[in-house]
Amino acid sequence: MIEQGLIRHVARLRKCRKCLKMLPPPVSGGAVVSRVILVGQAPGDKEPKLGRPFAWTAGKTLFRWFEDAAGLDEEHFRSSIYMAAVCRCFPGKNPAGGDRVPSPEEVMTCSAWFERELRILQPELIIPVGKLAIAQFIPVKKLDEIIGRKFDATKYGHRFDVIPLPHPSGASPWHRTEPGRGLLKKAMGLIVRHTAFKGIPA
Repeated sequence: MIEQGLIRHVARLRKCRKCLKMLPPPVSGGAVVSRVILVGQAPGDKEPKLGRPFAWTAGKTLFRWFEDAAGLDEEHFRSSIYMAAVCRCFPGKNPAGGDRVPSPEEVMTCSAWFERELRILQPELIIPVGKLAIAQFIPVKKLDEIIGRKFDATKYGHRFDVIPLPHPSGASPWHRTEPGRGLLKKAMGLIVRHTAFKGIPA
């Protein structure tokens, strides 16, 4: 029942063309039934072509974190954890350099997809990656204050735990230097010990 609803949801998501400035197609990790949801920020320019989230260099770093901490390789991760994002389409490039940050209106429009996913999956653990994703669940000013901690959150009437992670971008040194490196290790320990994560089949 849950799987069929999720399959229909993902099929509708991939057809979405609501945001005029976004560059479709929407990126989805597929209809993976899980009590854990990883929430990214928005796909880069490579992900729509490759057809999956975190498909490029940042993804290699992200999946290495999980393999090092839990022995969970990329293939097992993708088949065991539902992968969502604040915005599902590539926002395009910023004229000043880098990827464009989605507008509040685009974030709001795309949030309807996440609301439906939350209602279908009723997750116990959400792992937001990067400040834009983290801010959808808890207030964030400095990563030092929130990485390495577990938070209780409620959204759309559903309660769950939030364990945030920094963005694994190669452009950011935060997760490679202290205190970020130590806080990242602490966060990964919290994730691996969480009951929802421990429920992932080996």
